[in-house]
Amino acid sequence: MALVLRAGGRFLRPSLCRRASYTQGQSPEPRIREYFYYIDHQGQLFLDDTKVKNFITCFKDKKFLVFFFKQLRKNGTGRYQEFPYLSPCGRERNFIRCEDLPIVFTHLVRGDGPEGELLSYGGAGDELCVDFEPQRLFMPVNGRVYHPAPERTGGVGLVKSALAFELSGHFEYTSSGPETGPPSHFNWKGQRLRLSNELATRIQNEEPT
Repeated sequence: MALVLRAGGRFLRPSLCRRASYTQGQSPEPRIREYFYYIDHQGQLFLDDTKVKNFITCFKDKKFLVFFFKQLRKNGTGRYQEFPYLSPCGRERNFIRCEDLPIVFTHLVRGDGPEGELLSYGGAGDELCVDFEPQRLFMPVNGRVYHPAPERTGGVGLVKSALAFELSGHFEYTSSGPETGPPSHFNWKGQRLRLSNELATRIQNEEPT
């Protein structure tokens, strides 16, 4: 399955703003192809060299997106460190850089089990989800909201701004407000949950060195 379909706060990290030298589909060694992608803060996936990045030019094929994001992991190839993530497909290396993090949670969806809600990511609806764990939400001083994500991708994902806005009214602050520090509790379905704020270290570890 070829991973390239020709699709007709935290600011940009400094290390990712440098333009890497590459050619889409290049072959650095026999029978190996390399492609380069970009994920924005809304979770939309683009070919990295797409000049105008918007809903029209992002990838929308669900089967492709499910495969791409299920393969996504840290880039351990030693090549193109400006692209800290990779989605391998056979002999294809698909390098990925992102505006914030590669996993962006876009919707809350109803789960079938006792866990209740799920968080959807990757533009694939209920085909790519994690359990929603409200007590593990984290909001640092930049005002963005983060939630645990699959370990292979770094263990933390960004909550899309529209969804974060919906959730923001459930946060509770020990002191006077968000300008004084992160929230301490999250009120959800009649429960007052103490936030673990454990993702603070994870997010620091995702910053470029």
